[in-house]
Amino acid sequence: MRLLKLEGDGEFSLTSDIIRPTGPYAILSHTWGEEGEEVDFKDLKDGSGRTKNGYNKLRFCGEQAARDGLQFFWVDTCCIDKSSSAELQEAINSMFRWYRNATKCYVYLSDVSTKKQKTSDQLSQSTWESAFRSSRWFTRGWTLQELLAPGSNSVDFFSREADYIGNKRTLERQIHEITGIPISVLQGAPLSQFDANDRLSWAKHRQTTREEDLAYSLLGIFDIQIPLLYGEGKEKAMKRLWEEICKSSSGGAQNSCLSYYIIQ
Repeated sequence: MRLLKLEGDGEFSLTSDIIRPTGPYAILSHTWGEEGEEVDFKDLKDGSGRTKNGYNKLRFCGEQAARDGLQFFWVDTCCIDKSSSAELQEAINSMFRWYRNATKCYVYLSDVSTKKQKTSDQLSQSTWESAFRSSRWFTRGWTLQELLAPGSNSVDFFSREADYIGNKRTLERQIHEITGIPISVLQGAPLSQFDANDRLSWAKHRQTTREEDLAYSLLGIFDIQIPLLYGEGKEKAMKRLWEEICKSSSGGAQNSCLSYYIIQ
């Protein structure tokens, strides 16, 4: 994978392929738009991505990183060459670590607005919290690890206008109520303290575009790795995930894991 670098003229460049960053960087968490809207690796290489709507998210991330004193940043749509199956495999198996090690994680909520609306008594009132609670970001499979991996003070939430809403610590009550994830987890308690049933339950109502990703998006949460076999279907992918979870568990934890798989 690669990092993006914000140049002096406001444009972006890609670093060479790296195994892991050696310096501070920011990372973007977001939901993908409609097909063809996001800027991919090829678009960035040939310069054709500037006309796509997704380019605005790259600009937001780069500019926010600069305000936070960070020159480098990472965006999943274009920092991975998905035409390479080997690179995609490595990226997915190391994704949790990339989010965990980021200095800043910016959550861009394209369906949350901070624009003011007039109430009946003509007073300005912000409606962002209602939209925040119903945001699509809380329903996607990949964003679960993007919420859990970074530290509590390094995940910052922004509206579609790029206005700062709060961070994982200041919004922990709302996030807990939306997701059911314990506040102690949001504050940084090790995931290993929670058994398989607990961790699997946090993903119960989440969805992924590719059905196998429902399993692959949980790899970092269980600190395991499995080969990616797109086309195998959700059931086989989940079965391989459960088997690997159980291999890394023992005693009661293993029985708990197995019982969870049986009732699914």
